[in-house]
Amino acid sequence: MDEAAQALIRRKDEHIDHVLAGRGRGAGGAGFEAVRFVHDALPELDLDAIDLTASLLDRPLRLPFLISSMTGGPSRAEAINAHLAEAAEHLGIALAVGSQRVALETDGGFGLTRDLRRRAPSVPLLANLGAVQFTLGYGVEQARRAVEEIGADGLILHLNPLQEAIQEGGDRDWRGVEAAIGRVAEAFPGRLIVKETGAGLSGPVAARLNALGVAALDVAGSGGTNWGLVEGARAEGRRAEKVAAAFAGWGVPTARAIHDVARAAPGLPIIGSGGVRDGLDAARAIRLGASVVGQAAGVLEAALDSTQAIVEHFEVMADQLRLACFCTGSADLAALAQAPLLDDIRF
Repeated sequence: MDEAAQALIRRKDEHIDHVLAGRGRGAGGAGFEAVRFVHDALPELDLDAIDLTASLLDRPLRLPFLISSMTGGPSRAEAINAHLAEAAEHLGIALAVGSQRVALETDGGFGLTRDLRRRAPSVPLLANLGAVQFTLGYGVEQARRAVEEIGADGLILHLNPLQEAIQEGGDRDWRGVEAAIGRVAEAFPGRLIVKETGAGLSGPVAARLNALGVAALDVAGSGGTNWGLVEGARAEGRRAEKVAAAFAGWGVPTARAIHDVARAAPGLPIIGSGGVRDGLDAARAIRLGASVVGQAAGVLEAALDSTQAIVEHFEVMADQLRLACFCTGSADLAALAQAPLLDDIRF
């Protein structure tokens, strides 16, 4: 394994450590407090009969949750991914793997193999690569390899310009990324998701991506992990740390991103992620226009622990989401998306 590959592996492991230590926590929240439901004191519903089913890429979900992309170096990646896949299958929720770049470039599995499909045979499984890599030598062949190596249903291309700009040796030339996404979308009709990584998608960017033919968007707004700060923490004592500090509050808060993307790309499925704390935030995300809600850092400690810890985490979230439906008189998620609010949404 060459020196560049070893450095990439070390960086992935350091990311986990910094996130767990809270060094990626940005300033400001995800903005969900702006969404306040009208309480229905007479719901005329059976709480246990409320329907929380959803779908992603035309695959059914028992709960409207996505375990968002996370990874680590080889010392932890295999166990993390095994726990995540087993929990996703048990719960009937979607799973997106972390970046597969290191696996593709080293021919190492690092927990990103067909074993994931074996552990999660019936749920949506999503491959993941950085969009900027498709201006640096990657093409449809690498996208197909990423999908085939884990038996995925679809592919995520992630956008992380803030992180790359701060990261030592990061990819700073983003010319041509939009056209590259278009080429991948054409090769994977109905199967390509584009996501940000913590700074959020704006309405205008969502409209551009929609025009390229993507199948869904993950807003991944600010309020959760700020990857610029993570890279700043990795550069402790160097200039990049000072540069990153000014961007602690940077980005489109998740609630605002969902709201704006839903209006800029009507009808396009939205994954709401970034600073989702609990099932009530999930309910708020759905009310704003999300069809599926993602979590990464919020479930990381459970992922390091066990499959059962992840299951219990999402079962609590499901109970909270179901209670939000009950107390708004919403028999299912479609009704929740139209539930009355106390005030107009103001961001």
